Amino acid sequence: SAAKKAPATKAPAKKASAVTAPARTAKKTAKKALVVREDESPWTAKELREVRAEIEANIALLRTELAHAESELSDLLRDSGDGAGDDQADAGAKTYEREQEIALADNAREMLHQNEHALERLDDGTYGVCESCGQPIGKLRLQAAPRATLCMRCKTKQERR
Repeated sequence: SAAKKAPATKAPAKKASAVTAPARTAKKTAKKALVVREDESPWTAKELREVRAEIEANIALLRTELAHAESELSDLLRDSGDGAGDDQADAGAKTYEREQEIALADNAREMLHQNEHALERLDDGTYGVCESCGQPIGKLRLQAAPRATLCMRCKTKQERR
């Protein structure tokens, strides 16, 4: 004999706690202030908006450049064929062009990564902290080079190596 199914009953919907939503919102907006050197004033909202806008503009430009470089590279690889009938100069020129496009794409990819990392640091509150020594990088340095992750002392050490 077939078992009879009981009619399905709908469970009452759970109400969201009125306390949890504002607490989450407060956590998001209550970010700690970004670090600055002792001789510098704190970041203003306008300065942070300007830095963010510059980084986002760089990201958009780099994505365009990367797409163009990858398209050029794809065209070069498709057109390269087997090289039959090319003299040494033609083969060398094609190899040089390919390597140039690869270098441009790699550079754009690295710069894009650095800019995205800078945005992540802005969002998580670590923007302005040297990734090597933990000291403030300096507002003026970051305004000049928004992707900077090292203070001047650590950057100088890195370049000496």
